[in-house]
Amino acid sequence: MEGMVKKYQQRFRRVKDEMERWDAQQSRLLSQFRNASSIVDRLQVIQSSSNYGALNSIHGVQDVVLRKQMDSLGAIFRSMNTTLEEFHRIVLSLEKMHRDGKQLISGGSAQAVTTKQLQLRIGIKPSLADCLDGLLRIHDMHQSEYLLKSSVVSALSSLTLKSRSDLVLICSSTDLSALHQLLVDQPNIPKEEVQSIFDIIFAEEIC
Repeated sequence: MEGMVKKYQQRFRRVKDEMERWDAQQSRLLSQFRNASSIVDRLQVIQSSSNYGALNSIHGVQDVVLRKQMDSLGAIFRSMNTTLEEFHRIVLSLEKMHRDGKQLISGGSAQAVTTKQLQLRIGIKPSLADCLDGLLRIHDMHQSEYLLKSSVVSALSSLTLKSRSDLVLICSSTDLSALHQLLVDQPNIPKEEVQSIFDIIFAEEIC
């Protein structure tokens, strides 16, 4: 059993690597979201000719400014979708680690682990059940958070509705701030719970 626990610990080290990749993508997504929401937030101002003053004497200036802003917004949305794809790759990697972990105890090339062996704990070492449950919980957290991020990005992209040549803002600054805060908080990945999983898996190293 000790050898199998070590194999699981190796997987959790790879999990840490994936979570570092996740943090990098999180920083990128927050930056992209702030840039996009700042454009969305000022679309209503851009659409009002009363805000152009003397520039109204320039034929089509309002349309040019609005179109450039929408082009920039579209580019940001495409970048955000690329970032979401990276999040998804991490989720799939975590899923594979859990699936391989299940295969490790279900037989494979060796004899399947019994229920008693699954729960066996030697000293401060984690049980195999601890390891498998930890992989599952971390995957589920990140899967749920990925789905939330996808929903938030989708919500932001729908904040402008195209009707003929007009663009109508349908979200307030308060709504944008609330969506941004959801991304910042990452509510589906409680840091304390994640840390407690790693504490159990690497208890012997901590000691």
